[in-house]
Amino acid sequence: MPVTRSPFSRRALALVLLSAGLAGGSAAGEAAELSSRETLGEALFSDANLSSNRTQSCADCHNPSSGFADPRSGGAGGAASVGADGTSVGDRNAPTASYAKFSPAFHITAEGKAVGGQFHDGRAATLKEQAGGPPLNPGEMGMTSKEQVRQRLAENGDYARAFVALYGAGVLDDAERAYDAMTDSIAAFEKTDVFSPFDSKYDRYLRGEYKMSPEEDLGMTLFFSTQFTNCNQCHKLKAMPATVGETFTNYEYHNIGVPANPALRDATAKPGFADRGLHDNPAAAKPAYDGTFKTPTLRNVAVTGPYMHNGVFKDLETVVRFYDHYNNRTEKAAINPETGRPWGPPELGANLSTKELESGPALDTRRVKALVAFMKTLTDARYEPLLK
Repeated sequence: MPVTRSPFSRRALALVLLSAGLAGGSAAGEAAELSSRETLGEALFSDANLSSNRTQSCADCHNPSSGFADPRSGGAGGAASVGADGTSVGDRNAPTASYAKFSPAFHITAEGKAVGGQFHDGRAATLKEQAGGPPLNPGEMGMTSKEQVRQRLAENGDYARAFVALYGAGVLDDAERAYDAMTDSIAAFEKTDVFSPFDSKYDRYLRGEYKMSPEEDLGMTLFFSTQFTNCNQCHKLKAMPATVGETFTNYEYHNIGVPANPALRDATAKPGFADRGLHDNPAAAKPAYDGTFKTPTLRNVAVTGPYMHNGVFKDLETVVRFYDHYNNRTEKAAINPETGRPWGPPELGANLSTKELESGPALDTRRVKALVAFMKTLTDARYEPLLK
């Protein structure tokens, strides 16, 4: 029985080996016998046996060694993930699972603002619901039914014992119960501090354990200023100065005019495709939400490129310059530095967040680079070696 190819922690590897019946002795002891929802979820998260041909796990598209994003170069140069069949390519960039537990359940406020949820369009209201999506998606893990998933779970004695102990007798005799328990345990694992340690340089700075460099300090001042940038209008949740535990997103939805990604259109064989974003969420299928996407966290943003919902930008500095071009009317600011050509038109022009986009002043190169330097300080300590 093949075992997941995803790089993961030593503990997770032991759990996967245990679940596959390949661990013995010390490895089984290290795996802690899948005695909690979190440890069971950890094994399931990295278990490729839950895909159609036993080649792909959650950890392939949300790699724990790469900020819980997809570092693979397949799928339009890394803009999207390749499915378990080796040929299917998703039409969106896989978002990081880092800090995902803090996104509130999807809802629409009394004022009509859409907030929270999982995926770029919030179509999964909660982490548990999100965990149930990829296994049954033909373009991802490709399982044909919940019953097939139940059979894969039940064929493993260690899983069988753990599910019964944690979710009750007969849980693996019923496809709905088994699937619900699987998604519950994966969500429990995603809620652990492994995904959200709050130990970046920024967090250490707040605790008095790190001193920002002059460039980082300038970037932080610019980022949190309401006079010098418009960053924090969408990428700040908590009121200043109470920034401990800041996730750097308000979880609201906006259309910021991201251009189409031709490489992604080619890879998916959808030459005229325009992603409608939140409008594709059945709970928000209204014209007012056309082309809007959830504001992502900036935690680990420096190591989880490419960027935007379609992976159209490869470099973080390009993202800052893209925002700047709405307010900077110089000839240089009109050019995408990655293509050497003008910024493309919005993939979908409806509902542009013009007020937010055009509320900041133009940025010079020093300030652009300072903002990038500050965002690099939002990288979890374990990923700091990945920084360029």
